[in-house]
Amino acid sequence: MLRTAPWVALLSAMPLLASVAPPSAWVPARWNGTNPQSLDLLSGTPINCLLVNSYSPEFVTRAAARGMVTLAVLKPGADPADPARQAIRAGLQGIVLEGDFPGGTAARVRDMLADAHAVVVELTSRARMPLGGPDPIVGTYQGVWPGIQVLDNGAAKAAPSGSPWIDTNTGFIRSVRAWGPAIVWLGYLPPAHSIVTGERYQAAIADAEMAGARWILALDDDFFARLERGDAAAVKNWRGIAQVLQFFESHPEWRALRSYGKLAVVQDHDDALLSGGILDMIAAKHTPMRAIPGQRLTPDALQGATMAVDVDVNSLTPEQREMLKNFARAGGTVLTAPPGWKGQSALQPGQITLDTAELERLNDIWHDVQSMTGRKNLGARLFNVSSMLSNVLATPDGKQVVVELVNYSAYPIENVSVQVLGTFKHAQLIAPEGIQKDLEVYVTDEGGTGVDIERVSACATVRLD
Repeated sequence: MLRTAPWVALLSAMPLLASVAPPSAWVPARWNGTNPQSLDLLSGTPINCLLVNSYSPEFVTRAAARGMVTLAVLKPGADPADPARQAIRAGLQGIVLEGDFPGGTAARVRDMLADAHAVVVELTSRARMPLGGPDPIVGTYQGVWPGIQVLDNGAAKAAPSGSPWIDTNTGFIRSVRAWGPAIVWLGYLPPAHSIVTGERYQAAIADAEMAGARWILALDDDFFARLERGDAAAVKNWRGIAQVLQFFESHPEWRALRSYGKLAVVQDHDDALLSGGILDMIAAKHTPMRAIPGQRLTPDALQGATMAVDVDVNSLTPEQREMLKNFARAGGTVLTAPPGWKGQSALQPGQITLDTAELERLNDIWHDVQSMTGRKNLGARLFNVSSMLSNVLATPDGKQVVVELVNYSAYPIENVSVQVLGTFKHAQLIAPEGIQKDLEVYVTDEGGTGVDIERVSACATVRLD
């Protein structure tokens, strides 16, 4: 969590910084080394904010000269006061409190560093994220490593929708962003004792960016060491990673678009902060949706939707339950969870996914969701995308639609078809590899607009006007 006002003062208090982006434009990465020469690796990348566990005076000075924001990472245990003061005196611009510190720690550190106008960012457990506040960044150190889940026998695990099960943070991100405009930072690390390919790093970046968040880029120690010594394979993978980062950072306008989906999913706070729940199941079916926190259900939140899924009716107030009834009276379809069904009673600090019992109960409501949606086009339909996830967004007037595609497999996907509701005359494919080409549009059987894509590598976006 980051306070805005001190940052404004910081901009005028740090003359060493060459050019500093506002917090909403920080592109964060964990940096493994203290060698100032390692900063040369950042040339040509959009990374402009480094989270460091250790630092040297020369490293900090060189980073500042490049316009880099440097933040010292502190963990629970010892009192963070002294290392926080030392970091600011050394020229770093702020502190990252990563972990679940005792209550009031962040406020105490902010007060202590107020005269220095230092930044304090919190990366808490999901359960302790301060949602809906005024801060431009809200973060967590918890997340699933994105990718297709593989069973012990080498086969891909199947999702309830029948497609391969994709571990993703997108449902969680959608839920957090529904609370307000803050940028979401995900601080999870690559899986230990695993070989992480360049494609998997690209998928981790795109998984967060597609839903409007940022993964704090974290290279495993082996990759970073090979990169520092100029290993050809590591350098090639690093260029691919930088391409994907630049792709999304070149289109900040996508984060401001609204969901194009006609399906609204209403969940309470705890259920919404878990991965692998109803939002991710619907996403695996490529049905566009909007997430609505039960605590923020209003008639405006349902505007434009034709269907609503109420995952936990007991969390709603009588007035909110009446809103759903009025939605149905106006012609909308409402699916309510079965009587006695309830997701997690309380989100535990270490928990980020549903347990087995909750998954089994969720299957009941999932089958009802499938029956309700059927083969209806609730904003978009996609074909030949079993190893992919998508996000469908639109401008407020609906005159432009953006379909983001992320590939979680290790190989390119060919012959992808996208069909969206509405009439559009022009479509363009945009991809990290520098691709920007027009696509032929055609009218679908439902009167919508369709396009075909020859090939998608790590990710791509279709923009329709």
